[in-house]
Amino acid sequence: MVKSVPEGGNWKDIPDTIPSKRLEQMRESFNRGEGSRSTYYGRLRRCDPAYTISTYFSRPGNGCHIHYEQDRVLSLREAARLQSFPDSFVFLGSQTAISTQIGNAVPPLLAYQIAESLGPAGVFVDLFSGAGGMGLGFKWAGWTPVIANDVHATYLSTYARNVHDNVLIGSIASAEVFEKLLNAAQCARSDGRPFWVLGGPPCQGFSTAGNQRSMEDPRNHLAWDYVRFLENARPDGFVFENVTGLLNMESGRVFAAIQKAFSSVMPSITSAILSAHQYAIPQRRKRVILVGARNRLDWRPPVPVTSLQPAPALFADLPRAVSVQDALDDLPRLSPGQDGCDLTYTSVPRTKYQAFMRGCLSAAEYLRSAGQQRLPSSG
Repeated sequence: MVKSVPEGGNWKDIPDTIPSKRLEQMRESFNRGEGSRSTYYGRLRRCDPAYTISTYFSRPGNGCHIHYEQDRVLSLREAARLQSFPDSFVFLGSQTAISTQIGNAVPPLLAYQIAESLGPAGVFVDLFSGAGGMGLGFKWAGWTPVIANDVHATYLSTYARNVHDNVLIGSIASAEVFEKLLNAAQCARSDGRPFWVLGGPPCQGFSTAGNQRSMEDPRNHLAWDYVRFLENARPDGFVFENVTGLLNMESGRVFAAIQKAFSSVMPSITSAILSAHQYAIPQRRKRVILVGARNRLDWRPPVPVTSLQPAPALFADLPRAVSVQDALDDLPRLSPGQDGCDLTYTSVPRTKYQAFMRGCLSAAEYLRSAGQQRLPSSG
């Protein structure tokens, strides 16, 4: 199947002679006009950003995750790069656990630009932290983590290894966990610097990829626990992140209710949809961001630095978005199923993004030069 799909192609390029019950069902569904599933069994275009890196990037049939020139899906290392995790970031756990950590993460480089847009660096509590994409980005921006919380011990092990070692395992819905987080918040308030809370409640119930998209899904109730924590912890502000599927859940009523709940404890609320490819990240990933503050905050989303072509008039002068090839072509060729983390690079960094991933540039240095990706040494 993989070999049948050309660069930029998808399941429609797989010939009928290759037996697959699933493909038969997809063809029948397509013929009935029930959607094209255009990214299924998709192969990436080298000159474009990747599609959203989901938790299923190791499965060719669940999205556009086939390497642009090699007959295999993306490796863990490659997917992490497309999410803007540097090569030095160490994920812990099984391959399945690592895939989930990568796919569910906020791209650290996007989090960095959000942090920079909030004003002076402060301290933060990281709820629903996962592997630490949001926390790492804020740390790059000079913020200090106080505590991270998640229900998955493996994810917190990754967080502790790479971001900050004060982590708390357990659900915020637990009275014991909630109290421990409040104690940490009290310490954060006494620091003297701005104190913020970060967190995106588990998105499966909100995502259009999920089977349940109503408030009957208990995972969605964690959003209200988040609000309750803000009410009791009394931070200076918060950042809420989630999938765009939240916007149309129950015809928009859920998002309206969430905004209302957050505004009851944080009067100054601003929302935005941020697209990762506009922020020098090689991925078309859209996320809903809510930013709120206890005192008036005229927050504006980070200014885009790159754009797809043809660009909208507003961003016509922006350089082209970072491509998959810009991100990956210094990495070694791999066999299907091979990760390659133990293999050396095939060249010096060819692009600014590769230099950033390899620790040769800081986030700030990279963003200052992101418009000119190819390095002179690459010819």
